[in-house]
Amino acid sequence: MLKKKKQPSAFAKKVYEIVQSIPKGKLATYGQVAAMAGKPRGAQAVGWILHDADQHEVPYQRVVNRLGGLARGYTNGGPLGHKKDLEREGITVRPDFSVDLEKYLWRP
Repeated sequence: MLKKKKQPSAFAKKVYEIVQSIPKGKLATYGQVAAMAGKPRGAQAVGWILHDADQHEVPYQRVVNRLGGLARGYTNGGPLGHKKDLEREGITVRPDFSVDLEKYLWRP
């Protein structure tokens, strides 16, 4: 028996919409996305939502933590995978697996 795919919540749909609008070469934080989606204290929920997203539809590699750190639980290979995906977009990742938010933070 096939398992029916769960429909995303209104909050998840808003998160997807926001992340899809982050331009290539720019980054947002989980907290920034949560606040823009109407839940300023929902950074962790954003992380879980993006963990289940399809990277071809939602460029979740463009979201980092509030300090510019890469995701330890990144779906496509942990921090090394996250680093690789960001570098493919022209974003420089430091040896400590963080990025310069002053340089790359998206300010819509």
